[in-house]
Amino acid sequence: MKTTKYVAREPDAHGHIHYPDAEHAVWQTLIERQLKLLDGRACQEYLDGIEQLALPHDRIPQLDEINRVLQATTGWQVARVPALIPFQTFFELLASKRFPVATFIRTPEELDYLQEPDIFHEIFGHCPLLTNPWFAEFTHTYGQLGLKANKEERVYLARLYWMTIEFGLVETPAGQRIYGGGILSSPKETLYCLSDEPEHQVFNVVEAMRTPYRIDILQPVYFVLPELRRLFDVAHEDIMGHVRTAMQLGLHQPKFPPKAA
Repeated sequence: MKTTKYVAREPDAHGHIHYPDAEHAVWQTLIERQLKLLDGRACQEYLDGIEQLALPHDRIPQLDEINRVLQATTGWQVARVPALIPFQTFFELLASKRFPVATFIRTPEELDYLQEPDIFHEIFGHCPLLTNPWFAEFTHTYGQLGLKANKEERVYLARLYWMTIEFGLVETPAGQRIYGGGILSSPKETLYCLSDEPEHQVFNVVEAMRTPYRIDILQPVYFVLPELRRLFDVAHEDIMGHVRTAMQLGLHQPKFPPKAA
């Protein structure tokens, strides 16, 4: 597993996590900047979730604040984890309707981009849509399947996750909108993904699984759902059958240059 310089903060005896003022200031900068960008770009289901969570602007929220809303809407919770966790732990958490949240926040020097998922990415990027039953069902099913999958199958499942939960777009009557948490927590990707520069493909499970990606660049291709409910429908399809089909067909050629050594 990769290493990271970040260390997740531990709760006190009462379950409260104490963050220094400088980290609360980073949260405030991130959330206020991103909320301005998402108007007219994020899907309505995400905006509904933002309203339900009522995230504070002046401080990093406590996990129990998030849990109260998620538990009441879809039965989900968040779970405090270290900065990086193994695949097995990740799938175990999702399969039990617990979304992993690393309790650290990026430094001001890495305000615009961070490879590790921090608390802003997880809570602001993903938790609003966990109030939506379609998104929540898909995420739960994904975790259950990942637990049973072998190592090679998990790689194909990871591409599906990347092209949906992290970097997915959805068609709406008002045009394409964002639902992927990796975009919703990134100012640069928020603007870029809806521009004419990247490729936009109609969502197809097998094609998403066959599409290589890099985590350290703006994505060259985005898959677009016809509507968010499509995720719920996918959750009730034979996803592992799709994995086997994708494995037989093999990967597409990457649409990006190889990473420099």
